[in-house]
Amino acid sequence: MRIHGEKLKRFYFPKKKRLVRGAEFKAVMARNLCVSNGLLRLYMAENDCGYPRLGVSVGREWGSAVVRNRLKRVLREVFRQSQDEIPAGFDYLLMLSRRQSNKSDKARKGREAVERLGFERARASFLALVNAATERAAEQ
Repeated sequence: MRIHGEKLKRFYFPKKKRLVRGAEFKAVMARNLCVSNGLLRLYMAENDCGYPRLGVSVGREWGSAVVRNRLKRVLREVFRQSQDEIPAGFDYLLMLSRRQSNKSDKARKGREAVERLGFERARASFLALVNAATERAAEQ
């Protein structure tokens, strides 16, 4: 996409910037660098790619596939629009914190989860977690 001769790289989210295989998820989790803020849980690990990559996991306790996919789309969009504000060379694995869910009425929970996780709230939470994880990684 071009606007007046400039290529908009910021809005491009190619498949190479995604964690898709289970082995990739496990490798990030094995690094044991995890921070949480009650809304999201972020696992972070260095990669050799030179650019950030994202994996998203939303468990079944959050509702139907429609609800889970909506939540994942919000989280991917947060990452896509925040790529220039986070450190490159890291893999990020985002999960919705289990503390937000309970065992009652999945349909109601799903709707509430989508309402609670608005774009701006998710973006602020993600950037705060990245900052906390980066500080923790520097200490190690």
